[in-house]
Amino acid sequence: MTAITPIRLRAEDEEDLKVVSACLQDAILPVGDMCFQPDEKRFVMVVNRFRWEAADQPRPGPTADDDDLAPYERVHCGVRVEGITGAKLRGFDLKDRGRMLELLSMETVEGGVALHFAGGGCVRLDGPSWRMLVEDLGEPWPTGCKPCHPDETTPDRTA
Repeated sequence: MTAITPIRLRAEDEEDLKVVSACLQDAILPVGDMCFQPDEKRFVMVVNRFRWEAADQPRPGPTADDDDLAPYERVHCGVRVEGITGAKLRGFDLKDRGRMLELLSMETVEGGVALHFAGGGCVRLDGPSWRMLVEDLGEPWPTGCKPCHPDETTPDRTA
């Protein structure tokens, strides 16, 4: 078994951001782990990234007794967006620093980037020439929870 290399990505346009968005889908973070730094024109956050790239593979190293209970992994991941001139929030309050957010997707919008969270929360980052840097930090840890999404092609049986 070989260890999976930590991710280290850069996004500068819509196509790049689609790749980064897929890697960060279902990342979780407390509101207090994001910050807009206006003097540096930077937005930063540290998320707990679900390692989708390792979800269907055995974990490296010796087999542990709890591998069946915790077959997946998360890892801390730093996200830095340079060239940001403004940040707007919707759907949550920065004062609620312990509230957990789940990142669903990121997309380019006119003049910047939007980060969409479960429950309707959004961070809009303004910056016409933004650049995003994403890097895993430290070692992954086991988790028994794999994020799941309703199958949109399955009809709703509650109706």
